[in-house]
Amino acid sequence: MSTPSVSYSITVRLELPPRPSAVSLLTTAVEEAGGLVTAVDVSASESHVLQIDLTIATGGEADAERIVETLRGLDGVVIKRVSDRVFLAHLGGKLTVESRVPIRHRDDLSLVYTPGVARVSKHVAEHPDDARRLTIKRNTVAVVSDGSAVLGLGNIGPYGALPVMEGKAALFKRFADIDAFPLCLDTQDVEEVIRTVKAVAPVFAGINLEDISAPRCYEIEDRLRRELDIPVFHDDQHGTGIVATAALLNALKVVGKDISQVRVVLSGAGAAGSAILRMMMAAGVEHATVVDIEGIIYEGRPGLHPSLDWIARSTNRRGLQGTLADAIVGADVFVGVSAPNILTVEDVKNMADDAIVFAMANPVPEIDPALASEYAAVVASGRSDFANQCNNVLAFPGVFRGLIDARTTRVTDEMLLAAARALAAVVTPEELNPTYVIPSVFHPRVHEVVAAAVREAAERDRATAPDESQP
Repeated sequence: MSTPSVSYSITVRLELPPRPSAVSLLTTAVEEAGGLVTAVDVSASESHVLQIDLTIATGGEADAERIVETLRGLDGVVIKRVSDRVFLAHLGGKLTVESRVPIRHRDDLSLVYTPGVARVSKHVAEHPDDARRLTIKRNTVAVVSDGSAVLGLGNIGPYGALPVMEGKAALFKRFADIDAFPLCLDTQDVEEVIRTVKAVAPVFAGINLEDISAPRCYEIEDRLRRELDIPVFHDDQHGTGIVATAALLNALKVVGKDISQVRVVLSGAGAAGSAILRMMMAAGVEHATVVDIEGIIYEGRPGLHPSLDWIARSTNRRGLQGTLADAIVGADVFVGVSAPNILTVEDVKNMADDAIVFAMANPVPEIDPALASEYAAVVASGRSDFANQCNNVLAFPGVFRGLIDARTTRVTDEMLLAAARALAAVVTPEELNPTYVIPSVFHPRVHEVVAAAVREAAERDRATAPDESQP
C-alpha cells in the first residue's frame, strides 16, 4: 500500500441500511484497506436506505480498486458509482476565455467589433508598441510545449502535454493575475518550434517554455531570446533554479554554513540540473560536483556530451571519478533532479554533519524524505505531503508579473538571482527552521515579493543597458 494522496482520490456513491454505525463501519473499512476518508456526505435518505458519498484519498489506482472491493464486500453495502476526482476536475478543460467588456446591444457590438474596432486596428498597425496598451498582449503569456519531456512521463506528445499546460495557465491566473494560454505544438523539430513561437509572438507579452527535452530546450530558448523582443523563460530550467537556490540560502542559515565553503553534489545534468548549478554558483557556491546517469562528470570523461563541457570545466575541482556514492562522501549538500530512489540512507549517513538533502525528482524523489531525515538536518523535496516543498509555482508567476510590469524585452541572470533572494527572504528569521526553509505556494506575499524584485532588477538592467540608437 502507498501513502494516500489527493492525486488519487475517489468519490464512492453507495447505499446501505440506515443503522447508527453506518459511517464508522465505512470509515473503518477504508482505513484498514489503506485509504483515508476525507469527506462523508449523506446525499439521499429514505426509511430503509441511506445514500452516502464517500470521498477517499488512496495510494494509487490499484489501492483505489482494492478499497472499492472492500466496501463492496461489506454487509448491506451496494456500490452505485465510483468517480475519479482528478478526472472530474479536468472535464471540459480547466480554462475559459471571457470578454472583459459587456456585449449587451448594438452599440456595444459597434464598439468592440465592427465598425469601431477598425480604428483601433489601424492605430495599432501604425503604432505597434501600443499593442501592449490596447490588446491582450498587455498581460498574456504563451505556455509553450512540444510534449517531449512532460513531468515524469517523458515524451508523450502535445495531447499528453495539454492538461499540464492548462494547469500551468490556471496557476498564472491564480497567483499573478496573468492571462496565460497553452500552446502545445505538434512538432519536435527545433527549427519548426522556433519558427512557430516567433510567428505567434505578437499576441503575447512573454513566452514560458515548458517540458521540452534537453539538449533541444537550450537552443530553443537561446534562439528565441535573441530573436524576440519579449522575455523568454524556460520554467523547467530557471523556475527550478530559483526555488532550489532560495531553499539552499535558507537551509545554510539553519545549519550555519557558508555558501562559498560547502560541497554540493548535484544529481542530474539536464535542463533543471544545469540551471540549478548556474544559479547556485551565481549565488556563491564554489565547490560543486555533478553526477549524471554515466557517473561523476569530469574533464576528459569518455563520450561526454558537448552540452556538458561547461559543467566539466566549472565543477569537480578535486577531479573525482566514479558514482554518486563516491561523490556524496563528505558532501554538505545533495541536490537531486534526476531519478527515483538512487540515494540510499547509507549515502546520507556518509555526508558531512548537518547535511542538507534536496530530493526533488518527481513524482518519486531520489530518497524518501522521511528516510533522509534520519541523518540530514534539512530535507526538501518536490512533494506536497512533506515539509519544504520545492515547487516551481513559487517562482514563475511572480517572475512573469515582474517582467511584464517592467515591460522588459529580456531575462537576465541578475533578474533570476533577484527572484531567488526575494523568495528566500519571504521566510523571516523568526519563522526559519529545518522544516520551513521555503514558503508555501499559498503564502500571501510570495508572488508580489518576487515580482517586485524582478521588476526592480529589470528596471536596473534597462537603466544600465547601452543605448543602441547611438552610433
